[in-house]
Amino acid sequence: MSAKCALKMFCSKGVYSVVYVHLVKASRLVNREDNRKSISKRIMSALPKKNGHHQKFTICVEGNIASGKTSFLEYFKDTHDVEVIEEPVNKWRNVQGGNILAKMYEDPTRWSLTLQTYVQLTMLQNHVKSQEKPIKLMERSIYSAKYCFVENLHNSGKMPDLEFAVLSEWFDWILDFHKCPLDLIVYLQTTPEIVYDRIKKRQRKEEQTIPIEYLQTLHNLHEDWLIHQRKFPVPCKVLTLDANYELDYMHKVFEENRKKIMCDSG
Repeated sequence: MSAKCALKMFCSKGVYSVVYVHLVKASRLVNREDNRKSISKRIMSALPKKNGHHQKFTICVEGNIASGKTSFLEYFKDTHDVEVIEEPVNKWRNVQGGNILAKMYEDPTRWSLTLQTYVQLTMLQNHVKSQEKPIKLMERSIYSAKYCFVENLHNSGKMPDLEFAVLSEWFDWILDFHKCPLDLIVYLQTTPEIVYDRIKKRQRKEEQTIPIEYLQTLHNLHEDWLIHQRKFPVPCKVLTLDANYELDYMHKVFEENRKKIMCDSG
């Protein structure tokens, strides 16, 4: 029955005005919902398609300690249709009241396996977390945890061969069964000297004992993985940004590369 016929029926019973008000309200709600759906359709239609379906993207920002990853996330966190997932550092600092991140820096031979096992778990949780928006922007990944930080601990003798083998088997199993795909890695490339200076300035408790040699080794591992691609597979294409500059200038760099960073979708 049409709204007009309904009004005629109720009019004969003396309730025309009441029904009319309710119908108008209902019509406005429908129109509002139609507008919302229309906006959503326009947003989704602007995204690239894969096999006829709208594609979602997972973008990961990588780099040395204090390379500017948090500033990168802060810059893009209010971008429409982007959800930001930070590195789960707070979880590492509070495991039933214990700070295993601090313990690892204090005694890496004792605590490196404990920390990296938990890092692997929490990074996997970030990878498989349900994606609500078209673009998921992650701070670091399960790949850099293994290819840079675990490798560094093993190469330096702070993680025994047996522990390294166990962690590696876990990592291989995770990739076999969960995949953890990425569409783009944004590599914030910095010199060890720059990040060492930033660490001293930002005064994070766990980082104050980090020597520059440790940062140099991490830098070399990132370069081998993402630039030279010598030892480990790169799971997706890489966009390298020189991140040795101050924040104001880096904001310009981020904006200039916005379209590439958003995988040409924004």
